[in-house]
Amino acid sequence: MSFVVFADGSANLPQSMLEGINLLPCDYTIDGVQSTYWGDVDHFDGHAFYEDLRRGKVVKTSLLNTQLFLSRFAPYLTQGKDIIYISMSSGISGTYNAARLAAQELMELYSGRFIHIVDSLGCGFGNGLLAVRAAALSRQGLSAKEAAAILDQEVPHTCQYFTVDDLNFLKNTGRVSGMTAKIATVLNIKPILFGDSTGHIISCTKVRGRKNSIEMLAKKYDEKRIDQEGQTICISHGDCLADAEYLAGLVRAITPEVEITICQHEPFSGAHVGPGMLGLFFRGKER
Repeated sequence: MSFVVFADGSANLPQSMLEGINLLPCDYTIDGVQSTYWGDVDHFDGHAFYEDLRRGKVVKTSLLNTQLFLSRFAPYLTQGKDIIYISMSSGISGTYNAARLAAQELMELYSGRFIHIVDSLGCGFGNGLLAVRAAALSRQGLSAKEAAAILDQEVPHTCQYFTVDDLNFLKNTGRVSGMTAKIATVLNIKPILFGDSTGHIISCTKVRGRKNSIEMLAKKYDEKRIDQEGQTICISHGDCLADAEYLAGLVRAITPEVEITICQHEPFSGAHVGPGMLGLFFRGKER
């Protein structure tokens, strides 16, 4: 590896995709009891987590702080290594800014070392796929500066569309208004959401009914996809595996040859989207 790659638990990566990636833990509380998610989604009990949300337990998350980045980055800088960290969107978390401040401080302390913080403008596989790409570039021997330029150019092409089953979770975190959530619930309206060019979560369309929302995700894939040999399509779900498999079938009907990874959606951002969240992540045209 020519440089060190960091991501965190929000990257949603299974063990099979973690080669060359150092994960930082994400902390959250469930009814005031603290938990730490270390990032390996294969060992995350998604069913239990989303069942807690269904039962009304309150989950709160906190950003990754500057001190964490200082303590985790410094040992590699001491060894003469450069670093790239793939951050969750600056539009939904202060984590990006905390990492950026740590990078500035460390580059002053370790003259000649390079640290780049990639603002993924996304979350879940939206930053996880960029971390996988970063690790591949490091294995290929590119410098951190060369890889940083490539990764920043990839951000607008990392498409991420998702739907939720219950807008009240987004309402509780201020992502949608209470009136919007109430009307959508009564009318069975399901939004199709995505991270825009500033990294904020917005709705790009609305449909009525769960099945229509899943089919709209596949339609967005068909509209935005860039056919690329070896591309992995990722689907994450908030404890709704049958819906994820249905979506995977729709994607395969469009591009039969693609590899599709399906896994539970990690808890750090999962607390904000709730059970029934279904997301589709792929490389495509600009958002």
